[in-house]
Order: sequence, then structure tokens, then C-alpha cells
Amino acid sequence: MLAHKPDPDASFLPGRMDKRVRQILAGLNGPWKYPEHPGRLTAIKQLLDLEPIPGVHFESGSAATREQLNRVHTNAYLEDIFQLRGKCAWLDVDTTAVSPDSIAAAEVAAGTAVAAVEAVAAGRTESAFALVRPPGHHAEPVRARGFCLFNNVAVAAAHAQAALGYRRVMIVDWDVHHGNGTQDIFWADPDVLFCDIHRAAPFYPGSGRLEDIGAGLGEGTTVNIPMPAGSGDAAYLKAFRDILVPAAQWFEPELILVSAGFDPHWNDLAMNVSYEGFAAMTGILQALARKHCDGRLVFVLEGGYNLTSLSHGVKAVLEVLAGAEPPQPESCGIAEVEAAAAYHREAFIPPDSDA
Repeated sequence: MLAHKPDPDASFLPGRMDKRVRQILAGLNGPWKYPEHPGRLTAIKQLLDLEPIPGVHFESGSAATREQLNRVHTNAYLEDIFQLRGKCAWLDVDTTAVSPDSIAAAEVAAGTAVAAVEAVAAGRTESAFALVRPPGHHAEPVRARGFCLFNNVAVAAAHAQAALGYRRVMIVDWDVHHGNGTQDIFWADPDVLFCDIHRAAPFYPGSGRLEDIGAGLGEGTTVNIPMPAGSGDAAYLKAFRDILVPAAQWFEPELILVSAGFDPHWNDLAMNVSYEGFAAMTGILQALARKHCDGRLVFVLEGGYNLTSLSHGVKAVLEVLAGAEPPQPESCGIAEVEAAAAYHREAFIPPDSDA
């Protein structure tokens, strides 16, 4: 998965898409580097090697099969994307691009999400975290989008249903961007409950309205929670407790999957979730999984582009999955103000005062 390395300076396939993307890049104030780069995975692995978590162990993934990918992507799309092996190409004006080894990397990303589900299904672990790239939740049945080629979490969910016998699958997406591809794939599926908390439109990709709840037999199994910019731990945890918990109670999932993006952290400048917030959300989902589906809980990495907050966010989640007590986040700065107040109190309030 480290071999997926789109380079804006590389020679791309000629065409209108290449021309349009280069016009966009030329209009920027400075040089543009592809944000979804191999360093995202190496930063996570380096931190986990430096600060290992007792109870966490690593297993290898594998490439997804054509059958697994075909459950959520059309034949026509897969034929087109497979023709890009060994090539550089722009796929959309969201600057989704491929390098020569990107298709193989995307197959392994999707297959590793499947492997994480299989590890949980086999009982080798209660929970698992698929550390994968490229991400997947923007990939639609018929097109790549938003750095995503194959919809990893959707491939894993469909595999759980088709091959492992789990009928009802709950997908929670807490990436700051709406999972438009996952919503599209399961829009009319009554057996997949898709819950997405994200920054509201017009923030990319502009989808995920409150009123978007699915259609047909799947009406009511799409739950969107659009949030304003700057929302933090308190808002996210309220959404989890007031919406996701009763939704799970109603749906009774047999497996819970999480599209875990770490761009809601304030380092990515879109929201204000802390490491403690990610850990607390993990604790809620872990409790739901233990209540409804024998603990079966699988995380699949999505976004997060600041390497510090990405790696520490993943570590915060893994610590809870490995047995740490989920924290109760406080509003940022409250503890420090209380400590400062205690330090300064004697200077302003006499010791014998009743105040």
C-alpha cells in the first residue's frame, strides 16, 4: 500500500481531465503535493513501534478478489480501473490520481479490510483495525472520487454478508468528510445501517443532508448527522449517545464497522475532536458491539492528513480496543484554568474570607 504514490509532476495520461487538473493546480498560490501519501501509514507504524500497546498484534492483509470488489462496484468500473495498472492518470477533478502501482495498492487496501472482518468472525480477536490506504468511503459503484479507488469498508461489509453469514451490518463513519460512496452503495439496503457524522455542506463532498435517509426497503437505514465547523468532543459524543446508540438498539447489528478518519482532529482545521474524543467514541462503539454482536467491531482507516494527529488518533483508538478505560473528555482548557485558578486564588481572596 506504500506503492500508491501519485506525483503531480509526473507525466499523466493525456486528455481533458489532465488538462483541467493542471489548470486547477496552476491556479494555486504554491506547489501542491498529493495529500494522501505513503507517510500516513509509516507515521502510524513508527509511533506504534515506538510506543507499543500491550494486547495489540499485527497480521498481514491480502489483495481483494474480483468477486469481493464486484459486490459493490460495477463490472464496467472495474474493467476501466484495471486498465490503469502500470500507468499514471487523473481520475477526477477532486485530484484523485493513480501511479503505476496504485491499483494493486487499492486491491490490498480493500482485501485488508476483508481480512480484518475475517479475523473477528473467526474469533481470533474481538476487534480489529485495518490500517489501509488509499482510503475508500468516497468511492462510488461506478467511479473513483476523493482519493478513493475502491470502497474498502463497503467491500468488507458486503463480504461479511455474502460469505460470512452476517445479515445486519452497521457502518459508522466519523471521518470529517461525508462518506458519499458508502451511502450510495447501501442507499436502498435495509440490512446495512449507515450512520455518518460529518462537517455539513458545502464542505467536501457536499452530500449527507439530514433528510437523506435512504430509499425503498432501505428507507431509514441511512442516518446523516451534519455538523458545523469547529464541532468538538461534546457535540460528537452527544450525537453518539443520542442518535447512534438508539439506532443500534433498533437495528440490532451482528457486526459493526467503522470508517475511521482522523481529520476531525483540530490539527486538520475542520473540527475540534481530541484524542480523548476519539477514544471515548471508540468506547461507546465497543460497548454497542459487546451488547449487540458479541463484541465484533472492525475499524477501517479513512482520512487524516496531519501525521501527528493521525498517528496519535489511531493509537488512542487501539488503546481502548486493547483494554484501556475510555476517557471522559473535558472541554479544552478547563483543567488548565482550574489549575491556574487554584495557583492564583490566594493572591485575590484572603484566607479568612468566606468567598
